[in-house]
Amino acid sequence: MGYLIICQITRVYVFDYGMYSADFTGPMMVITQKITSMAFELHDGLTKREGQLTPNQKYLAISRMPSLLEYLSYNCNFMGILAGPTCSYNDYMAFIEGTCYEPRHQENANGKENGKYKQSEPSPKNDVISKLCTCALSLAVYLSLCKLLPVEHSIDDDFISSTPFHLQVVYLYLAMLALRPKYYFVWTLADAINNAAGFGFNGYNKDGSPRWDLISNLRILDIESATSFKSFLDNWNIQTSLWLKRVCYERCPINPTAATFMLSAMWHGVYPGYYLTFVTGIAMTMAARAVRNNIRPYFLVSDSHKRIYDVITWAATQVAISYTVVPFVLLAVGPSLKFYWSWYFCLHLLCLLVVLALPVKKRRREVKGQTYSLQKERQQDNQNEHNCTDNNCNQKDKTS
Repeated sequence: MGYLIICQITRVYVFDYGMYSADFTGPMMVITQKITSMAFELHDGLTKREGQLTPNQKYLAISRMPSLLEYLSYNCNFMGILAGPTCSYNDYMAFIEGTCYEPRHQENANGKENGKYKQSEPSPKNDVISKLCTCALSLAVYLSLCKLLPVEHSIDDDFISSTPFHLQVVYLYLAMLALRPKYYFVWTLADAINNAAGFGFNGYNKDGSPRWDLISNLRILDIESATSFKSFLDNWNIQTSLWLKRVCYERCPINPTAATFMLSAMWHGVYPGYYLTFVTGIAMTMAARAVRNNIRPYFLVSDSHKRIYDVITWAATQVAISYTVVPFVLLAVGPSLKFYWSWYFCLHLLCLLVVLALPVKKRRREVKGQTYSLQKERQQDNQNEHNCTDNNCNQKDKTS
């Protein structure tokens, strides 16, 4: 991470500030994910007992030190060297060794039920063609709309002074909607490249068709129809979200949400806009969590109420996401603060009020409490076994 940050500083403040360039920092970001993931997976596999690991950590744990060739192959394979996506070491080695088509640990891998598990190498052809078509459509949409709906127009003085606020909200949503296909194109193309090489098999669907989404980075329909901040993030840049969850959120003992967002900001680069976006994301996540825990149950009494709730939360999520990521696009402090001032920091203040007014369930404490109780039970079991052993020894002494 330190070396990556030095590279980002050099690229941004020495060579091309404010420019999106394809240089060595892109591959460095992916390799950083892989190296840190492997470090934690080795730590889990070599230093911890199985009882200390979650089911997912057990699957990802590496039980032996990789050879130099395996290490370099995992980090520098041609399929993901430019744009990723990142993947776990065990999944990559299963692909290299040809065992990736065996029944897997995923809950949805129901190959035995539909009789397809005997097929040794399901074809990725249909999925590759479908993803390439998605790439072409995404690129066409982006090239058609990016000049018509630039995000920078939302901070234009004439636009701010002459446009009603509700139309500014609509324009911001449309501008972000026009920007997202750029990412859809890159990530879908990277996924298709891996699938074409045979990597990415993830079991079978209920109809028996193969799934090729093991290392997919996004779910477009779920992104555009997301009804919560968390749902949007869970379907956007999926492999990076999983990396952040595995190396930070599940392991950080103090305020894991804030720590995860700050790690994400550091990994993305050194532009101030990144940090403004992710600090805002912390507030948005906490507020969305409070609303979901306290208000959503009142709308689950009937299907009609649930649909109304979904429509409202969809609109709120899309506006909140667009508001949050504006600094990520504008990059600099001045334009970013100018945008937030034009909105009077309204969503920041709203999030603060929601967090202060509504209680938030501390789920991680509950998990820690459950872990502690399990540890106590194990200690009691060990103590009982020790007592039983002592009693048996005492009985033998008395008999002798």
